Amino acid sequence: MTRPVRLVLVLIAALCVVGMGACGGDDDSEGSAPKTATNQPDTGTATAPTPAEAQKALKDTSQKPVVPTPTGSPPRKLVVEDIVKGKGKAAKKGDTVIVNYVGENFSNGKEFDASWDRGQPFPVTIGRTQVIEGWTRGLMGIKKGGRRMLTIPPELGYGPNGYPPAIPPNETLILVVDAVSVR
Repeated sequence: MTRPVRLVLVLIAALCVVGMGACGGDDDSEGSAPKTATNQPDTGTATAPTPAEAQKALKDTSQKPVVPTPTGSPPRKLVVEDIVKGKGKAAKKGDTVIVNYVGENFSNGKEFDASWDRGQPFPVTIGRTQVIEGWTRGLMGIKKGGRRMLTIPPELGYGPNGYPPAIPPNETLILVVDAVSVR
C-alpha cells in the first residue's frame, strides 16, 4: 500500500473514531450539546441545513420528520399546516386515521413521543379515540399520504396539569402527523 493511500485510510479511521465519540451520550443529560436543525447533536463540524434543505426533508414522508424549531410566542389557537397534501378521502368525524407522528414541546423542543420510534403507526378514530382535542380537530380533513403540522395550545392539549414528566403544565405542543390511511 502506498504512503498516500495509508495516510488517507488513517485519516478516515480517525474521523470515524471522533465521529463515534461525538454521537454518544444522552440528549436528556445536563450539558448536552445543542441540537442542529437535523435534531442530531452538534459535533462542531456539521452545518445546519439551509431553509430549503430543511423544508425538502420535512416533505419526505418516508422518514421520521424533524420538527421545525418554533419562533416567537406560542399561538393561542390551534394551527393546522399541511406540509404534504394527501390524496383521496378527507378524514371526518367517525373515520379512523392511521398515523405516524412526532410530538415536541413548543417551549424547549424536547420530543415527548413518536410512533416512528416504535415502528408502529397509531390509530385515531376522530371523535371516539381518547386523544387530546387538538388531535381530533387537527386531523379533520387530512388525506392518505398527507403530512400535517399541528401546533396545539394548552387548552386543546394537556392544560394546566401537563403530562409529567414529558409535558410540562400549560405546554403548547407541536406534532407532525402523517396519515398512513383514512378509513
